[in-house]
Amino acid sequence: MPDSARPGAEGGSPDALPRLILTRPRAQAQDWVQRMARLGVACDCVPLLDIAPLDPTPARQAWERLASQALLMFVSPNAVEHFFAARPAGMRWPAHTLAATVGPGSAQALVSQGVPPALLRQPPPDAPSLDSEHLWPVLSGLDWRGREVLMVRGDGGREWLADRLREAGARVGAVSVYRRQAPRLEPAEQAVLDRALAQPQAHVWLFSSAEAIDHLPALAGTTADWSRSRAIATHERIAQRARRLGLGHVVLTRPDAAAVATALQGPWD
Repeated sequence: MPDSARPGAEGGSPDALPRLILTRPRAQAQDWVQRMARLGVACDCVPLLDIAPLDPTPARQAWERLASQALLMFVSPNAVEHFFAARPAGMRWPAHTLAATVGPGSAQALVSQGVPPALLRQPPPDAPSLDSEHLWPVLSGLDWRGREVLMVRGDGGREWLADRLREAGARVGAVSVYRRQAPRLEPAEQAVLDRALAQPQAHVWLFSSAEAIDHLPALAGTTADWSRSRAIATHERIAQRARRLGLGHVVLTRPDAAAVATALQGPWD
C-alpha cells in the first residue's frame, strides 16, 4: 500500500488517525496488532527490545519447589512464556500459590497457561497506572511473615516491589528466564522507522519500556530529529525517557488497547 493511501499519512484523509507504531518485542506484537485493529487502529511494528531465552534449568528447579511458594510475581508476558516453557510434564499450578502481575497482557498469559483467575493479583481496573506501586496495596493486606515469594523476570526488574515484600517479612527470591537486548531490525521494520522520522505527523509511537527507548539512537542515528515526533507512554518514567530523547509531544495512558486507542485520538496540537 503506498504511503498516501495509509490512514493518517501525509496526503491521506485529514481526519484519519495516525498510524500507531508498536515497539514491544516481536513475540507480543501480533496480539497487539489484532487488539488495536478491533478498535479501528492501524499499526506498524518496530520492536525496540529483543528477548533471548536463558538456561531453563533454574526455572525447572523453581517449578520443583513451587508448592512452597506463597506468591510468584511475573514481570511481563515474556516472563510467563519462558517460565511455563520450563514446566515439567504433568505439573499443575498449586491451588494455594498466588500469581501477581501488573499488566493485563501478563494476566491473560497466566490464565491461558492454566493459572486459575481466583489466584491472580493485579492492580485494580481503575488504577491510574499499572505498576508495582499500584499492585502493592493489593498485596500489602496479606501476612507475608516467613512466606516465600519468587520474582520471575528477565535480567533484573521490580526491585521496589521485592523490597516492600521483604520489609513485610517475606523471603524473596528471583529467577531470570530471559534476557533483554538491543534488536536487529528487519528491512521492513527499518523502513517503518525511517518513514516515521520522515513523516512524524502521520505516526504515533507507543512506548511501554524505558529501556527500549534507549535503543532508538543507535537504530535511527544519533542525528535524528525527534522534535516533531509524538508518542504515547504507559508510565511516567517511560514518558520522561522519551522526552529526554527529544520527542516533542508525549502523553500518558494505561497499557491497555482501549486506553491507547483513546489517547491516539489526541488532541496532539
